[in-house]
Amino acid sequence: MLLRLKKLFSPRLTSFQLIVIASLYFLVILNISFWRFIWEKIPLNSLTDVLFALSTPLTLFLGLGVIFLLTLWPIIHKAFLAFLIFAASLANYAMVQYKIFIDSSMMRNVFETNRQEALDYLNPSLFYWIALTGLIPVVLILRANVKFNPWGKELKNRALGLLIALLALTFLGTGFYKEWAVFGRNNKLMTRLINPTNYLWATYRYFSIFQTDPQPFKILDPNVSLAKVNPHRPPVFVLILGETARSKNFSLNGYAKETNPELKNADIISFSDVTASGTSTAEALPAMFSPNERSDYRQKEALNEDNLVDLLARAGYDVLWLDNDGGCKKVCDRVKAKVIAPDFDPKYCDGQSCYDGVLIDLLAQTLTTVKGPTLIVLHSIGSHGPSYHKRYPPAFKVFSPTCDSSAIQNCPTKEIVNTYDNSILYTDHIINQAINVLKDRPDLETGLLYVSDHGESLGENGLYLHGLPYSFAPEEQLKVPMILWLSHELKTSSYLNFDCLKARAHNPLSHDHLFHSLAGLLGLNTKLYAKQWDLFLPCQNATYLEAQDKTKKTVKPLVGGLNSPQEGSRKNL
Repeated sequence: MLLRLKKLFSPRLTSFQLIVIASLYFLVILNISFWRFIWEKIPLNSLTDVLFALSTPLTLFLGLGVIFLLTLWPIIHKAFLAFLIFAASLANYAMVQYKIFIDSSMMRNVFETNRQEALDYLNPSLFYWIALTGLIPVVLILRANVKFNPWGKELKNRALGLLIALLALTFLGTGFYKEWAVFGRNNKLMTRLINPTNYLWATYRYFSIFQTDPQPFKILDPNVSLAKVNPHRPPVFVLILGETARSKNFSLNGYAKETNPELKNADIISFSDVTASGTSTAEALPAMFSPNERSDYRQKEALNEDNLVDLLARAGYDVLWLDNDGGCKKVCDRVKAKVIAPDFDPKYCDGQSCYDGVLIDLLAQTLTTVKGPTLIVLHSIGSHGPSYHKRYPPAFKVFSPTCDSSAIQNCPTKEIVNTYDNSILYTDHIINQAINVLKDRPDLETGLLYVSDHGESLGENGLYLHGLPYSFAPEEQLKVPMILWLSHELKTSSYLNFDCLKARAHNPLSHDHLFHSLAGLLGLNTKLYAKQWDLFLPCQNATYLEAQDKTKKTVKPLVGGLNSPQEGSRKNL
């Protein structure tokens, strides 16, 4: 019995047997998500469809065989295969449980996450999965006694194996070319589910895009300036960046459950049809502050050139970025910024994360030091998943039962949604608290805009969290809330017609509007301003616009109102 156990846990294998076993293990166990996708997508309406479906596992097996024939060599074979299996086990868990796809954007989320975000994903389901599909096979591989042939014979056998595999792949590819061409064209996400090529290629793409030698910082507008402001009442604008908030769960936008009990009584505008520029924070956040519309946006370049906060700071605004979401993704690197540590204040923090209430206290403190035009960005943790239950204090646990676990895929959908809605309820409170802090400063001209970076899937169609490739992402991950509040002085000024803005609250908007709308509202004179993207422009009062047409010069200060850019700067990019 002991001898049999020893043989079981210390198997003797030839190099060819190792390659076959590794290929089969990846094929059957570590590509479950791929097979689920194939099962859902391949039609079985004819004999050709059936034969095509049956050829798919053979095609993948041969492809995996080619990879292992080329890589599993003496000395490195155990370490390399152990790494591939363990990494593939993690990727497989994420793909199976959350229905995510592995691409360079997803790998960026992995490499740039912080400790508290990573800890949120730890749960018993993950440990069981990794132990069964990752650690146990890795141990067996490390204990295996693998026998390789002499180099000459090993090379000959490998070459023969590669020839047979490539000929078989050619035969299958030729025989089912039409089916693969149509199926591949209609299901482009398929390759992002194939372990291990998906995460290996995505990791390579991530480092080639984001970790190459930085280029000199590009100043897009060296002549940016600021319209004159009222020195007796400095303008202060607060931009709250939401995290993972989706528009459809805001009662302000028609959601059946009352998730906005405080804001519904505030004099605000909720823009109900806003599309995000990305499905992850790393993707969306830099794009939100870029002057380029999404179709022209290139993230690698955008991270190394002027954005909205850079331009405002250079023009004369005092810019402060307060971050409760782990970082600004390089947007705030050149302005004053504070990342809130998870143990910053025991009133709000538990050592792993902080409630967003900590931002409100810091906002109130910051306002006491205002001396001139000021922009304060509050980057909130909002509804960051999967631990939605950690995003709100116990007093906001209104909707129940809840899913008090990070393994949300194991909870009923109703519990997941209730927990998420409680986080939205707390977000409603945070926005309203920020408005009240601004109301307490009538000596300042104040305004506030809340907008989320992206949405979230809560189990619809088996999808969870976010980060799906943009062109395939569902509405839940793309439609985000945006809320505007302006002080009485701004609403009654000759600059904006607030009722006009309310009437346009249901018009389609996107993150592309953010740069140009805030540039206009905050009086930024820059050649980068494009009036077609300024959502406030149609609601500037006619008398104000007529005055601009006559002068064609920098706008003089308006009593009780922020100023618009020069007319001369209102041109297309």
